[in-house]
Amino acid sequence: MVEVIPDLLAHDDGTRVTAATWSRRRRELQDAVLFHEYGGLPPAPAATEALLLGSHSLRSGEVARYLTFEVRPRFTDDRELSFLLNLWVPRGEGPWPVILTGDGCWRTFTDEVVRTVVGRGYLLASFNRTALAADNPDHYRRTGLYRLFPEAEFGALSAWAWGYHRTVDALAGLEFVRSDRIAVTGHSRGGKTALLAGATDERIGLTNPNDSGIGGSGLNRLKAAGSEVVDDFFRARSIFWFGRGWGEYRHRDRELPYDQHFLHALVAPRALLATEAYADPGANPPGSYAACRTALEVYRLLGEPTRIGWAVREGGHAHAAADFEALLDFADQVFDGRASEREFQRRLFPDLDRLLR
Repeated sequence: MVEVIPDLLAHDDGTRVTAATWSRRRRELQDAVLFHEYGGLPPAPAATEALLLGSHSLRSGEVARYLTFEVRPRFTDDRELSFLLNLWVPRGEGPWPVILTGDGCWRTFTDEVVRTVVGRGYLLASFNRTALAADNPDHYRRTGLYRLFPEAEFGALSAWAWGYHRTVDALAGLEFVRSDRIAVTGHSRGGKTALLAGATDERIGLTNPNDSGIGGSGLNRLKAAGSEVVDDFFRARSIFWFGRGWGEYRHRDRELPYDQHFLHALVAPRALLATEAYADPGANPPGSYAACRTALEVYRLLGEPTRIGWAVREGGHAHAAADFEALLDFADQVFDGRASEREFQRRLFPDLDRLLR
């Protein structure tokens, strides 16, 4: 197995981490990565209000209800902003576990995904993360949270992750929601966001980055051929997603003082599933697998070795129905103890040492 460094189970002073000292190590990991890579997080609001805007029943054979809420975080100085939250609610009384994504900025769910998720007894929730910060390098600082905090140093990924946190605020106040069984997911840049959100909010029960690449589940230091590199985000003008410190390692990815397995470990011992695609080299699926295998050591230390997993499918860069099916199987397993035919910790990439450079 390839060696992924820095060591998750060594404190900054060199002493070994134990279950009793894990909270200390967790703070060390967060201090190392959160501000440097992402620019920190926006401040929490004083309160978050969820206002029902509309509700209607859908056709027979589909979900029972489609609900739209306005989520309105408010700060102590009366500054506030708002964004929409859409819910597809199963038939019956509930309460329901939740699959939540912030990728409502890209497209609505396909009918297949809606039927699959809701048919399995999960409430499906979606919001538009770009309402918290535009995904546009020319004017993102004139939008969302940056209008309230014009001098902020947090990157767009942090603003988007903050949107997940505020959505969890809203969901936790709904009587038909199982607030202890909220799973967050996202694709590509949304997958980077979902991992950051899960790593920084212990109310999130299951975190699922999909095809998330570097800055997400894929390692920065060790990459397979075709993987993203820091320089790619400068050339694509998307470096504003990250904190200033991360951008200072342009052309020096292997010198970063941390790696993405820190994020995986910050989720522990809560559930984590990384979903990847074999024909998606940019997302560095071997690097994601290596990060998960390394973080498994932390889950073992904390007595929860089955709460981390990975699933790699055929195909390319997409949030496919197969990815949602893998997520649902894993959620059933970790939330309800239901047996699954999937092996979420199967060994992959037998030539990993050769693939990752």
